[in-house]
Amino acid sequence: MSPSPASAARERAIAELVRVSPVISALGAHFTDAGFEISLVGGSVRDALLGRLGTDLDFTTSAHPDDVERLLTGHVDAMWDIGKAFGTIGCRVGQLTCEITTYRTEQYDGESRKPVVAYGTSLEGDLARRDFTVNAMAVALPDLTFVDPFDGVAALASGTLRTPGRPEDSFDDDPLRMLRAARFAAQLDFAVEEPVLTAITAMADRLDIVSPERIRDEFTKLVLSDNPRAGLRILVDTGLADHCVPELPALQLEIDEHHRHKDVYDHTLTVVEQAIDLETEGPDLTLRLAALLHDVGKPATRRFESGGGVSFHHHEMVGARLARKRLKALRYPKDLIDDVAQLVELHLRFHGYADGEWTDSAVRRYVRDAGPLLPRLHALTRADCTTRNRRKAADLAAAYTHLEDRIAALAEAEELASIRPDLDGNQIMEILGIPPGRAVGEAYQYLLEVRLDQGPLDREEAAAVLRQWWESQQTPS
Repeated sequence: MSPSPASAARERAIAELVRVSPVISALGAHFTDAGFEISLVGGSVRDALLGRLGTDLDFTTSAHPDDVERLLTGHVDAMWDIGKAFGTIGCRVGQLTCEITTYRTEQYDGESRKPVVAYGTSLEGDLARRDFTVNAMAVALPDLTFVDPFDGVAALASGTLRTPGRPEDSFDDDPLRMLRAARFAAQLDFAVEEPVLTAITAMADRLDIVSPERIRDEFTKLVLSDNPRAGLRILVDTGLADHCVPELPALQLEIDEHHRHKDVYDHTLTVVEQAIDLETEGPDLTLRLAALLHDVGKPATRRFESGGGVSFHHHEMVGARLARKRLKALRYPKDLIDDVAQLVELHLRFHGYADGEWTDSAVRRYVRDAGPLLPRLHALTRADCTTRNRRKAADLAAAYTHLEDRIAALAEAEELASIRPDLDGNQIMEILGIPPGRAVGEAYQYLLEVRLDQGPLDREEAAAVLRQWWESQQTPS
């Protein structure tokens, strides 16, 4: 007779905990000898039950942060207190990174963007305040007693997300948990219990009091998950997206029988999935965000044509601005914002190639404009092909392969990755006999355009082109 899912989960947890037992046993004994309780808790226990415990461990304790610091001093390889205001002390022991948090309750006062933290008095009370039952389990140290007051093992075995108490109370304590439900659905491939979805739908506007940074961090984890489509659909279906990424539900454009076009929302989710399939070095946040936002300019640019068609002229330009605005509001780093906006702006450029082969000049400009984003642009452009017409899809794929082959050939011949004018600033000043200044920059830019149009020139050819341009600049118009 095969073991039940719950029994199998506990067997996996035992095997995982044995792997880290020297550290957690020593830590447990150290705290309990000093008169404090300490337990492995939350995501660490959940992941142990799933058989995928990593090197980041979470603990909860009856000791307050000052006591935790005192107990850890001299017994760990490194320690930090960056989370001390929230009751958390971090440390490193060998290859393990540990966060030890005092029993606590956490809730918003209704207006603040940051939760108010109050210390709790018991493990059971701490677990009762956690987001979902699969995260409300603990292993008490040092004797490894399993604590599961809300039957989290059963929820884990059935792949269900539910809250320890009423979901309304849980989300009122911390509205970010609503976004976390979508994230866990994407990360764990779990179904969200209907009462939880109902509460999220009714309370979605509570997300407005949460800081952009906390929303960004949860949203990033969702986007980087194995199945972001599941989480993104929850955001849209419950109305949460209206309060964090309103551009996503806006893609649900009404389609009538006279003006047919592709379902932009569903197309976008498919592009995200296809972009993930093209990743070569693990989850790529820049590529995934670009895939998610590549068509956000379509709602604002949709026009119904007299013949029954629909156009979205310049939606890539509008989309780049909207993507930049949204990512900035979510406090993403500037370099990531710039890269995503650039990819959104460039994602349609290839279609000009598919309609008719480009000159070498156009290929050079494509590479120049993409710069170091070229591999991601390749992936985004390929992912953007979601047509069900097999012949059309094959033709587009072949055209892009041809473009990539031409880029490779030109790159080998001309070092496309570092396109520069054939003369540098010092050479320009020497040939023209001019000092540093604006004219040198203008000459440099002109020679760059010549380089893109004509390919590489030798020094004499480049000098002749430069002199001819300079003479034209000196002639009164």
